Amino acid sequence: MHSNDWLQLALFIGVLALITKPIGIYLTRVLDSQGKTWLDPLLRPFEKITYRLMGVDVSKEHGWKAYTFAVLVFSTVGLLFTYCILRLQHILPMNPQGLPALSPGLAFNTAVSFATNTNWQSYGGESTMSYFSQMVGLTIHNFTSAAVGISIAAALVRGVSRHSATTLGNFWVDITRTTYYLLLPLCLVFAVFLVAQGTIQNFKAYDTAILVEPQGEVTTQTIAQGPMASQAIIKMLGTNGGGFTNANAPQPFGNPTLLGPVLHRSNRKKRWPSPSSSSPDCTASCATHRLESAISSPGASRNRVYELRPNNINGLPGNRRKELWFPRPL
Repeated sequence: MHSNDWLQLALFIGVLALITKPIGIYLTRVLDSQGKTWLDPLLRPFEKITYRLMGVDVSKEHGWKAYTFAVLVFSTVGLLFTYCILRLQHILPMNPQGLPALSPGLAFNTAVSFATNTNWQSYGGESTMSYFSQMVGLTIHNFTSAAVGISIAAALVRGVSRHSATTLGNFWVDITRTTYYLLLPLCLVFAVFLVAQGTIQNFKAYDTAILVEPQGEVTTQTIAQGPMASQAIIKMLGTNGGGFTNANAPQPFGNPTLLGPVLHRSNRKKRWPSPSSSSPDCTASCATHRLESAISSPGASRNRVYELRPNNINGLPGNRRKELWFPRPL
């Protein structure tokens, strides 16, 4: 490692050390049903409305059997909800690419993976999932599965610390407060940060780039679009899979600057794309040096020329080290 690498590592560890105690104190207040946070004036009304709609008695805590049953019921309903979305994707809205429904096996595999936060993704997001599936089916699970994991951890700690107590807290209160007071605020701030760095967040159809130097029969390149920033941060913060594209974090539209990797590392380990999944992104093995892209927008069209410049990303596994090409407007 060079001196600059050591400096980055030291700064990264230092920042983590500085925020550990404040976040820990804040988290203990979030996981206390009577805890006070600085977000109470804004979020407490929504919290109360949620309890009222769900019929939750905040003062009533669960024993381990009731807590476990609530976790299983919530996760099972979420799993079936996502499975139905993936199987009906072709008739649901927000599918500008006209992507077909997922096969029963892939839909079930994906729904189980997201419901259980197991980080398994056996598809290329941009070539398989519509925007509706990404946002409603998968991103919601990124929130809920992370909240379930935090709630279970809190219940475990309560069980150890309370010794002879027969209750572990209220699951519905834990998951509601974790989502409202922790995950949503952090994701809102970080998603805006990613957008400011250049991460895309839109609902337009994919761009089609015409190769100036065709490679055999390949004359066009599909460049993915979509609401990438809003999904990128929660899948990192919640330590779930579900990258918007198959390339995941190395995709240039999802990670356009050097500050992006710092944010990603502070949330979770990097997940590398499955080599078996196909991806239309302009992120790997692009042999041509220039692209001329006819990009359509509402009421107008314009030509944009891209130059593909190789980026040597440290830490890429083996032969992937020099295969990333980042499109940059000329």
